[in-house]
Amino acid sequence: MTVFHEVRFPFSVSVGASGGPERRTDIVPLVSGREQRNTPWADSRRRFDVGPGVRSLTDIHTLIGFFEARRGPLHGFRFRDPFDNRSAAPDQAPDTADQLIGTGDGNATQFQLVKHYESGGELWTRTITKPVEGSVRVAVEGVETFDFTLDTANGRVTLADPPASGQAVTAGFAFDVPVRFASERLDLALDEPGAASALSIPLIEIRA
Repeated sequence: MTVFHEVRFPFSVSVGASGGPERRTDIVPLVSGREQRNTPWADSRRRFDVGPGVRSLTDIHTLIGFFEARRGPLHGFRFRDPFDNRSAAPDQAPDTADQLIGTGDGNATQFQLVKHYESGGELWTRTITKPVEGSVRVAVEGVETFDFTLDTANGRVTLADPPASGQAVTAGFAFDVPVRFASERLDLALDEPGAASALSIPLIEIRA
């Protein structure tokens, strides 16, 4: 049975990882020289390569243990994106005003964590499903509240009391990316006594 393991990929091996978001765009060239572009994807997906993080036999030991415990690509796990892992800018701590996650209607108490990406008047909203426990801060109409519960497995915040109609619900948080191994094998090399390497260890984001 495929399940998601709520464990994070070892940080010591992920240092030096490369990667980022990808999108799918179908491009059809026309006889006029123009082109038509369309995308079947509503959201982006992230890919990473943690191979550069393998530098020693200790790293190899850690990596093999993690790979085998996940049964290779069978089970997903958490990964800390080194470039985009919080609601705020990389050099700032998460704050309650970082992201608007909903507006009260007098009845709703549950709100999904999201992160908004905006540039040039365009906005894309990303659903955050793997917040880091202990990092989430929530405010209702600018006033921080501690009366909430958090489901760290899906990123949903449940307030003790429903916000009044029109009240903004905001949040700040750190988060991981749900990923799996993108290959069924590990290609490892012993460079010299005590030193090891891996050409590539690809990870791919799991989308709900």
